[in-house]
Amino acid sequence: MSGQPIADAQSLRAAVASRSAAARALLHEVATDFSPAVFASSLGAEDMVLTDLIVREALPIGIFSLDTGRLPPETLDLIAAVRRHYGLTLRLYYPRHDLVEAWTSEHGINAFYESVELRKGCCHVRKVEPLQRALAGQRAWITGMRAQQASTRDGLPLRSVDTANGGLEKFNPLAEWSEGEVWAYIRQHGVPYNALHDRFYPSIGCAPCTRAVAAGEDVRAGRWWWENPESKECGLHVRRL
Repeated sequence: MSGQPIADAQSLRAAVASRSAAARALLHEVATDFSPAVFASSLGAEDMVLTDLIVREALPIGIFSLDTGRLPPETLDLIAAVRRHYGLTLRLYYPRHDLVEAWTSEHGINAFYESVELRKGCCHVRKVEPLQRALAGQRAWITGMRAQQASTRDGLPLRSVDTANGGLEKFNPLAEWSEGEVWAYIRQHGVPYNALHDRFYPSIGCAPCTRAVAAGEDVRAGRWWWENPESKECGLHVRRL
């Protein structure tokens, strides 16, 4: 059994190399055939892998993120780390002040805890509307979603048509990656990542809607933990089958 860990490590390296090559090929295809294209980074571990691949390949793919106004300090620190590490200034999109003011005035600052409907309304103001502005004029967009992340992402394709955003091509280059492969890539390439990951936050969103997970819990258990798993999407990724 002494050789098992070495064999496992070798298998993981081989898997990451194969996954990385496939992701690079898909990103090159997007940049060549679907320009202008953008990558919507949530600054999660998967998104940092894609950021690293895009920058390493010097691809003409814009990278942006959504600053909802309620991000954890560690996420803001990562934005600064991306600039230091890659020389990359992320394009940040912010919610419209008038929409935030109207929503909070009507419902309250933390009304998202009260119902799924109110939570999705908050997500729409802080995430969906800014995303729509970010995608205006694009032919394609890229996400860091993986099929294994949640029941709502089961069967996630590498490519689809995003009818919710005007028929743009949507690409998920890491759809088939495992969590272990994501972290192996990060460690192999010295990719910066959110410090909350080291404190048992596998999935990170807005601060009031994110908590650490316990051993054995699903990776998305810390997102909107007061809701059923079937409702745990913010509206950025609408799948119409």
